[in-house]
Amino acid sequence: MERESFQGLKDQLDALMRRIDEFDVEFWFARELMLVLGYSRWENFQVALHRAITSCESTGYNPDDHFRGVTKMIPLAKGAQRSIEDFMLTRYACYLIAQNGDPRKEEVAFAQGYFAVQTRKLELIEARIRLHARLDARERLRESERQLSKRLFDRGVDEHGFARIRSSGDAALFGGLSTQQMKQRYDITKSRPLADFLPALVIAAKNLANEMTTVNVEQLDLHGENDILSEHVQNNMSVRSTLAERGIQPEDLPPEEDIKKSERRIQSENKSLGESAKFP
Repeated sequence: MERESFQGLKDQLDALMRRIDEFDVEFWFARELMLVLGYSRWENFQVALHRAITSCESTGYNPDDHFRGVTKMIPLAKGAQRSIEDFMLTRYACYLIAQNGDPRKEEVAFAQGYFAVQTRKLELIEARIRLHARLDARERLRESERQLSKRLFDRGVDEHGFARIRSSGDAALFGGLSTQQMKQRYDITKSRPLADFLPALVIAAKNLANEMTTVNVEQLDLHGENDILSEHVQNNMSVRSTLAERGIQPEDLPPEEDIKKSERRIQSENKSLGESAKFP
């Protein structure tokens, strides 16, 4: 397909884009998109449409947020009208349709790139938000551990005692698995912190248990490793019980990507985004 044809397709897709300004949402109508993608029959286009809806579900998104069914009236002879099915499609929905379209159509191949541009930006933004949540939780955990360690030192617990208390707390939170056993389960080297690979939810759970221990050490005036270890274990068991009530077993959750690696990857993708956003 010639460059002029690509530009023509881009102009068509740009012209068909509509906006809901109130919600800052851009969308396309499926029946209009169908023609630009080289489909002449709605029945054939529906194959790609339904595959796209299935893809949307499999990625964890609610299809209703991206594929909004509507009824449109079309004119017939002598002033009559007939209702037809149509869909309002977000950019992400259009991207999925292009991904599931007929690969032999050059229009479909072009649309994959056209809709992927902003979709990829959205994916990067969402990844950045998720990473920020993990980073924030991780920093809070570091701070709570620093505060707890300082508080315990004043109450007769040295560095080695604090390590034993923390390990016992992990075992209580992870259903009997120690810190090292969790590292083995996640295939983490001994020198790397377990928390750098935990989901944000579990990092937050560990932080909550630390905060509870810090408060109760003061309120109950606890001293010595044994009493504080018992308190910390109970707090982690309480947090675990709360998670279990919602069907969550911390030790069964899959590990997340190494936080340090995630930071480097996101930075690299952001840097290269400008080049990937170019149309041919």
